[in-house]
This record gives sequence, C-alpha cells and structure tokens, in this order.
Amino acid sequence: MKYYLVAGEASGDLHGANLMKALKNEDKEASFRYYGGDKMRSEGGTLVKHYAEMAFMGFTEVILNLRTILRNMRNCKADILANRPDVLVLIDFPGFNLKIAAFAKEQNIPVCYYISPKVWAWNQKRVLKIKKVVDRMFCILPFEVDFYRKWDFKVDYVGNPLLDAIAAFTKEDQFRNTNSLGDKKIIALLPGSRKQEILKKLPI
Repeated sequence: MKYYLVAGEASGDLHGANLMKALKNEDKEASFRYYGGDKMRSEGGTLVKHYAEMAFMGFTEVILNLRTILRNMRNCKADILANRPDVLVLIDFPGFNLKIAAFAKEQNIPVCYYISPKVWAWNQKRVLKIKKVVDRMFCILPFEVDFYRKWDFKVDYVGNPLLDAIAAFTKEDQFRNTNSLGDKKIIALLPGSRKQEILKKLPI
C-alpha cells in the first residue's frame, strides 16, 4: 500500500517512525511519503517537508508565520493529490491535520487519524467535524474510547506508544553506574519538544 503520513512536531515524528516500522512488518509492499522528521526519514520513504518548518506555537508565532502555514497547507494538499495514496495517516497536530483530513475526504482518499485531538479537554463539539472527515480514529488513551462512544463514533484503542519507549529506557542503576552518579539526585529538564518551547523555557 501507499501510505501518506503527516506529522508536524517532534513527538509526531517519533510516533510516526514507530508506526512506519510496525506497518513495514505487516505490509511488505508498504511505501511511504510524509511530512515528518529525521526519525521517520530513518525508516525510509520520501520526506516531503521537515516538521521544523511547520511547528509554530502560540498565538503570536502563528500570526507571524501565517503565510508559511498556509503555504505548507497548500503544498501538502497538492502533494497528496499528485500522489494519490491508498490511505492518509494523520498524526496528532490537529490545527493543521483536520484541515488536511477535510481536503482528503473531498478527494475520496481514506483518512486515518493516529493520536486523537484532545477534544475531550475543550470544545467537545469538534467531534462532529472529526466524524465527517476521519474514517478511522486510533486512540492512545483508554478513556477516549468511551468519550467518542458518547458521540456515536467508534474508535480503536491501540495503546500508548510511550509505554514502549519507557520499557526501553536504561535502568536507573545502570544509568548511575555509567555516569558515575552514585547517590546524587538526578534532575530532569523537560522544556518541551518545539523549538520555541526550548528557546523560551530552558533559560528560565
């Protein structure tokens, strides 16, 4: 099958790469074209646009980069239409991806959404739009299945990919020994995955 994936953030790149790896195991004829990042590129296929050119956070950043965002959207639609994938797989990034979903639906391209928009957190009526433009939703939080059921939308719970990542982490004692930490306290700095988050939060 021809898969077209759209991931617009670092986290989406990670999840997209893991998804591509799983799809290759299930579909030996799988071919990929995508908006994503270096991790997805390492799985093969064609990287059309790097997420670094797409991830804008906050009202000011969006306004300042509105032309770029709209151009990215136009180019994405044109590329999807030119390549006519068997399925479009959208990964999180709802501000961009729900518009791409609506376009693909108009073109009769099947739309799958991996990692649901957080519609349960605010403006729940967005589910009505999602139902119109998404053929199949794959959720990573168990309660989302019940949430969508209330809106008469059947979705699939596929587990949280972070659990796989955590399972692969180096054990604490091994990490301490490798880095000669002894009993010292370990402090994690987690400013975020977007460039703007790192630039603005890390100095604090």
